[in-house]
Amino acid sequence: MSFKEQEPAKRRPAKVGPVAIRATHPADAEAIAAIANLPGFRAGTLRLPFQGVEETRRWLDKQDLYATRLVAEVDGQVVGSADLRRLSGRRAHIGQIGMGVHDDFTGCGIGSALMAALVDAADNWLALKRLELTVYVDNAPAIGLYEKFGFETEGRLRAFAFRNGEYVDAFTMARLRF
Repeated sequence: MSFKEQEPAKRRPAKVGPVAIRATHPADAEAIAAIANLPGFRAGTLRLPFQGVEETRRWLDKQDLYATRLVAEVDGQVVGSADLRRLSGRRAHIGQIGMGVHDDFTGCGIGSALMAALVDAADNWLALKRLELTVYVDNAPAIGLYEKFGFETEGRLRAFAFRNGEYVDAFTMARLRF
């Protein structure tokens, strides 16, 4: 089953208000767990079904000096999350990105707002030279978003993950800043 087939019928708002990007805080655990359990959001990640609020809370509470964790809000509702984790040692110039958007808000600019904030942090505050991510090969909207921000496909990871009863491939993508 492709990524697109797993998405629920769109209930996208007619018009989305301004998108606010901010750092996560522990009180976001319930909202993040709720969107992580949506079928479309989950299909684009490595998350398992039925992620609990406590699991999400532990992840948010974990002190990680090398991570930038963000949420996107529309009218006070968390509609997306993203993180940028700086690597260490001889790979300290690299950041790894993970992100997802609420099923009902895909195509509304939420992913672009989150990615713009991560790229700004990477380029202007963390001095990262390389950003990396993986994306399922059947997730055309995400691939298009990443390409819009200068990411290029570097390879195909065969049988990358088991999702919805089958093994699926992923692309590894990167953006280099010169």
